[in-house]
Amino acid sequence: MSIIRITRIILAVVISGFLLTGCNSNEYSTEKLYQVLENVVDAEKEFEEQQEPLVELERQEKEIYNEIMTLGMKQHEKIVTLSDEALSIIEKRKNHLQLEIDSINASKTEFKKAEEIISNIKDSEQKDKAEDLSKIMKKRYQLHNRLSKEYSSALDRDKELYLMLKEESISYDKLEAQVADLNSTYQKVLDANEEFNDLTAQYNEKKLKFYKESGLNLNDEK
Repeated sequence: MSIIRITRIILAVVISGFLLTGCNSNEYSTEKLYQVLENVVDAEKEFEEQQEPLVELERQEKEIYNEIMTLGMKQHEKIVTLSDEALSIIEKRKNHLQLEIDSINASKTEFKKAEEIISNIKDSEQKDKAEDLSKIMKKRYQLHNRLSKEYSSALDRDKELYLMLKEESISYDKLEAQVADLNSTYQKVLDANEEFNDLTAQYNEKKLKFYKESGLNLNDEK
């Protein structure tokens, strides 16, 4: 089993001063878009809060797995106890994953409000940049869907492994095949996670650039 430590980059919070001066329709659309995009960040607060506990649970499970690997089959009772601890951790990871998924779904619902606003932006250059932002975010949502499915699949395979380890007569070949399958699944998770982080970083950068070029008076960025 590989070391996982799957950390996800979060959306940047951008704080604006009293937004725009003037009241033409393009400025109004930009201000409304700013409000929606920052509401999207708020919707992902729950997503953000899952990252640290998930990494910690992954670390704990890795330690348990390593300890099991140092034990011989004569210490089967100890292996069973440790496997049960790992199974409990897997359930906790599933719970955190579901909270993460729910948060991303809430973000997606909020982001849909941006599409109508973008369609009302009159300045063609600003509109193109806003549409580019929208495309990146939609890809990000699609990628998180793939990522969460791969992660869920990895958790199922984790569970299968520890159930196997609890069997007193499990063969080495079966365990080896399960670990190979598990490592392959986690590689897919890592690959999807890297793509997700790249898209999040792109989105954060382009969002800030869009704000600045739209004339927003930015006070701070977190």
